[in-house]
Amino acid sequence: MPLRGSLVRERRMTAEQERPLPIPGEGRSAGIYIHVPFCRAKCAYCDFVSYPGLDHLHADYVQAIQREIALRAPAWAQRRFDTLYFGGGTPTLLPAAEIGALIKACQDILGLVEDAEITVECNPGTVDLAKLQALRRVGVNRLSLGVQGLDDRELKLLGRIHSASEALEVYRLAREAGFGNINLDLIFGLPGQRLARWPETLSKAIALRPEHFSLYALTLEPGTPLAERVARGEWPAPSDDTVAKMYELAEALLDEAGYEHYEISNWARRTESSLDAEGLPILACKHNLKYWRNECYLGLGAGAHSYDGLRRYANVSDPAEYIGRMRTGKDPVGEAEETDRTRAMGETMMLGLRLHVGICWESFSQRFNVDLREIYAQEIQELRAQGLLEVDERGLRLSPKGRLLGNRVFAAFLR
Repeated sequence: MPLRGSLVRERRMTAEQERPLPIPGEGRSAGIYIHVPFCRAKCAYCDFVSYPGLDHLHADYVQAIQREIALRAPAWAQRRFDTLYFGGGTPTLLPAAEIGALIKACQDILGLVEDAEITVECNPGTVDLAKLQALRRVGVNRLSLGVQGLDDRELKLLGRIHSASEALEVYRLAREAGFGNINLDLIFGLPGQRLARWPETLSKAIALRPEHFSLYALTLEPGTPLAERVARGEWPAPSDDTVAKMYELAEALLDEAGYEHYEISNWARRTESSLDAEGLPILACKHNLKYWRNECYLGLGAGAHSYDGLRRYANVSDPAEYIGRMRTGKDPVGEAEETDRTRAMGETMMLGLRLHVGICWESFSQRFNVDLREIYAQEIQELRAQGLLEVDERGLRLSPKGRLLGNRVFAAFLR
């Protein structure tokens, strides 16, 4: 969604500091995101741009994305793309050959580099060994398994189409197919979920030794079936204290198992050459790092969002409308928002503080030509006093308490 922030700090900036906004991550590479809005059945908690029952649109949708790739190529010609991420929805509902065709189009038209990180989100209920092997053959080298849980009762509550045993089997098959970089998605803080059962789920997942974990506290989105069941009193929502304890337990168990907690919701397995020059794990998701660094990314497909450094824009979310626009040569953008320097600074703070390395004084100064310690002096002082920020010679980062109350910190920089 577009990120909004007021312009209350504009008066603090000199004319020199208000020079044209630099392109974020200039000198860095950009990423490509392809949204696949199809799913077999809508999960009970999901409010994403995803639609069941649209199998008849798959081929036309892939052709539409190929047209959008050609449409966007001139404006993005100066960017070097080194990550490609297929998200959804359920990308693995598409045949591997169609995913391969989109990868090739990104390589041939957008210049996606040969050694790019190419991730596909995978619902365990939609693949078998042959499908996984086919994905490897067309160039997918990172798999994000939407396991979400390893307790059948919890999976049923979430409306997932797979069982715990099926998820474990698909992980085994992914290894057999040759995937050496696998992320596991898990959700916690479910209605009725007991704190005592959470360590069992974590232990089962850790025993698999994936390269990466993404753990998300469930948000009960208005209008979703699960939120309505909780509102009717069918299931009790967990207390904030219980959710915090589950998060802290995950931190402890994953650290003990050799995983680096590099972003609020993400852990990467430690390796011999564990950290890069910026202090981030080698196995961190390179594509998502572009979001957290507030760098440029090109979104393709219905509902996909893009950021070119000067504006954020999003395509129309209805797949049929998106296909129709691309077929007639009409731009699929449904909304757009210009980014000024003040907003870009606030967004960079909000996103960068999600990373455990935080924000570097020098990097922020080089990017925006301001001293972070001056422009946000009051905010930093107040948040430090509340125990939410840690500051040292390199920069600032969230404290352990701040990671639990991150939204409070982020709001301070977007006021």
